Amino acid sequence: MSTSPFLESIRNILRTKHYSIQTEKTYLLWIKRFILFNQKRHPKDMGEQEVSNYLTYLAVDRQVTSSTQNLALCSIVFMYKHVFKRELTLLSDTVRAKAPTRVPMVLSNQEATAIIKELKPPYHLMFSLLYGCGLRKAELLRLRIKDIDFDGNSIYVFRGKGAKDRMTLLPKILIEPLKAQIDKVEDLHSKDLAEGEGKTSLPSGLSRKYPKAITQFKWQYLFPSTVRCKHPTDGYFCRHHLHWTSLTKALRSAVVKTEIRKHVTAHTFRHSFATQLLLNGADIRTVQELLGHNDLKTTQIYTHVIGQHSSGTLSPIDR
Repeated sequence: MSTSPFLESIRNILRTKHYSIQTEKTYLLWIKRFILFNQKRHPKDMGEQEVSNYLTYLAVDRQVTSSTQNLALCSIVFMYKHVFKRELTLLSDTVRAKAPTRVPMVLSNQEATAIIKELKPPYHLMFSLLYGCGLRKAELLRLRIKDIDFDGNSIYVFRGKGAKDRMTLLPKILIEPLKAQIDKVEDLHSKDLAEGEGKTSLPSGLSRKYPKAITQFKWQYLFPSTVRCKHPTDGYFCRHHLHWTSLTKALRSAVVKTEIRKHVTAHTFRHSFATQLLLNGADIRTVQELLGHNDLKTTQIYTHVIGQHSSGTLSPIDR
């Protein structure tokens, strides 16, 4: 990423507003692409017409998806709103990428458990949590020791999608594996402390508010990285959580071994969690709360996945 003073000023605003590192990288990337598309003109000298031209270029020439085009738009809108104090109004001739209506890919209970059985520690437990608790991949990776409530059979999800907190259920079958994982983390943390380290990765504001938390065991990640790294904003060396790419590699290998021919990602287990709950008679409002959806319409998409099966509908050829 360029170290231009302008982009650095946007980076500072993003960090002041406590945006995630991944969002920071993505926003800066799209802003840089917007500037390069307009022959490196400064954004203060551009406006709605240039933004409209760029969005049309993405939709028509690059043929990007609607989510990608919206991400580019959000990045540019953020820049104009918080740097130049301007509200953008899209021109009527702007070409918007169409959002397709998709039904989520789901796994049967047999398929999900077959994949999980092919995974080695700690990925066996990680995907068990994805399937058993309906977590998003980022939510799983950011789990800390303090977020596991064994007495209440609950898992606390802090600052999930949309910066929302929620609670989800903790499957009883995962209690003992989780306790064993926590013991491993405690051993690793003790070794770090003995070496004069033991710091975990905390948001800058939180580390200043609770300076002792940075070395406390309860704040350590449930699935810590195997190596220590430099904190992206504060500069100290700490033990972050496992990188998401390791999760993806482990899943890809397991799916190949099971010979399941569906397109399976980590998010597929969250979809499968929701459909299995509905198939087993769970109330859709309960599923909505467990998934952390704002709108019930988002949760209702799973009824389209199970509808033909739960109603007992048969194809004419089966009759």
